[in-house]
Amino acid sequence: MKRTTTFPCAKVGRTPSSERDPLVALVALCILSLLWPVAAVRAAEYAAGADLSFLKQAEDTGTIFKEDGQAKPGLQIFKDHGYNWIRLRLFHTPTVLPNSLEYTIALAKEAKKLGFRFLLDYHYSDTWADPGKQFIPKAWEGKSHAELVQAVFEYTRDTIIAFRDAGVLPDMVQVGNEITNGMLWPDARLPDKWDNFADLVRAGVNGVDAGKGNGRRPRIMIHIDKGGDKVKTKAFFDKLISYDIPFDVIGQSYYPWWHGSLLDLRENLDFMANAYQKDIIVVEAAYNWKPSEYKGKSAPYAETPEGQREFLDSVNRMVLSAPHNRGVGVFWWEPAVTGGLRSRGFFADDGNALPVLTVFDKYTRR
Repeated sequence: MKRTTTFPCAKVGRTPSSERDPLVALVALCILSLLWPVAAVRAAEYAAGADLSFLKQAEDTGTIFKEDGQAKPGLQIFKDHGYNWIRLRLFHTPTVLPNSLEYTIALAKEAKKLGFRFLLDYHYSDTWADPGKQFIPKAWEGKSHAELVQAVFEYTRDTIIAFRDAGVLPDMVQVGNEITNGMLWPDARLPDKWDNFADLVRAGVNGVDAGKGNGRRPRIMIHIDKGGDKVKTKAFFDKLISYDIPFDVIGQSYYPWWHGSLLDLRENLDFMANAYQKDIIVVEAAYNWKPSEYKGKSAPYAETPEGQREFLDSVNRMVLSAPHNRGVGVFWWEPAVTGGLRSRGFFADDGNALPVLTVFDKYTRR
């Protein structure tokens, strides 16, 4: 049945030329009024984000974060500067690192109290999972492929239930961390085991759906580490999409010393936005405020506090300018990190906040 919709702000039929220009303007205004709510929703969802997975451990062990010499809770400092999303990683059974289910729920609760949205990052490992390593959790060693698929589904379902029951159901979920080369090696190592890999990713997505209950469905992110590499991004997502696995967001890591220039990032953002019609988040980015990665070679920005700030501002502007408004956020990797990686963080050695913290100030809703 053909449905006809009548718009009160447009006339039907031919229009005399004397009336045409005002009518065109009126119709254009009506169209804009219809599209405006969509644009407003997208703007409201833009993620000024931080991976703060180590924050609780740092504060629990005595680290004090300060702004202008005044001690403040770390989460509050980020909230005061426009940050609206927190990213937290989850390890299966960590033995050294703190990122267990209990720890992650506790930190998510503190973030939710301040109004942060929550991105959960499944590593599906007892330790770091990244392009160079994807270790199977000790509890899953020796399982067949079918058993691993079931384990991923049940573990994802049960942990999502635990977050839901604690009142912190994630707003978004990463099924795996930097999974360009697969996950749960050797069972789903790419490029050889695409069928196995697709089974495991689908099991993770299904686990999220099974665990959410009657709550809203968290958005699903697929995260790779090719922020400045259009060719490898295309190869990965073209293949993944051929398996009809449902997901909502493309996540990319972008560290310029590994992933190319800002022009490479821009080219890839343009490509992804046009090719896949998916929202895109640079879900890991970082730069150093003192010489670290560019000793003895030229750097795109000075490795100084001001250079660090300029880097984040430039990346954020590129994401904001992605075609079709598909760039929907930037997350800094571990701005509250301590120890050897502190030069990538947002706090100087004396604990005081650095200029990079102010990048999102101009976007903050007061």
